[in-house]
Amino acid sequence: MTEVTIRLPDELAKQAEAAGLLSPEGIERALREALRREAGRRILEIRTKLQSDGTPPMSEEDIQAEIDAARAARRAKRDAPGA
Repeated sequence: MTEVTIRLPDELAKQAEAAGLLSPEGIERALREALRREAGRRILEIRTKLQSDGTPPMSEEDIQAEIDAARAARRAKRDAPGA
């Protein structure tokens, strides 16, 4: 477990405390939500880039085939002699 110390303006700290955000659980929730938003933002950036450079969208079947291939490669690497 990592311990973090932060400095906040007094008014912001009061508001965060009143909202229940300064407890360990509140901070964890806030960070997880921020990470989800950031991941979504990155996905939208990638989508926009792909659309702008003419890359055709992948079908669900193509996506599943890529996932299956990546999993098979990971299994092969894991099961390889000497691994």
